[in-house]
Amino acid sequence: MPPSKAKFSYPIKRAANPDDGGGGGTMSRDYSLNLSVQQVLSLWVHGATLKDFTEMWYWVFLWCLFSSLFVHGAGGLLMLVMLQRHRWGRLITLVLVSVGFLASLSGAVITSAAVACVYRVAGKGMAPLEALVFGVGQTSLSIIISFSRILATL
Repeated sequence: MPPSKAKFSYPIKRAANPDDGGGGGTMSRDYSLNLSVQQVLSLWVHGATLKDFTEMWYWVFLWCLFSSLFVHGAGGLLMLVMLQRHRWGRLITLVLVSVGFLASLSGAVITSAAVACVYRVAGKGMAPLEALVFGVGQTSLSIIISFSRILATL
């Protein structure tokens, strides 16, 4: 089994068949899920689309995670440079970046599950590029909302 593809096998009992001596056998069904970080980053999927809820959630969540890591890393680097002469600059940078990242991470878990649930209930498969758009779009929307004054008016 290649390390880039997770396989799950569930034994299924068959009814007794008079032709095979009356004994009920087990047959193994192969459910391949696309749950590899390498597959997500390369936009390669086994099959044409993501069909399972877990796959859709995982792909959207990972794209949101990586784009959020990029944004928070750039912001943390900027804060570190700007606060280098401050007495508590490194600590302030570490605390603010980690709190901001954890907040966006918890929001990404919920919104990715909501997107995957809508796709699953609609019975529609998700293309890997759609997962990328939804994941990066979640990060982009959180940046736009953070920099706008919309939340202050509520």
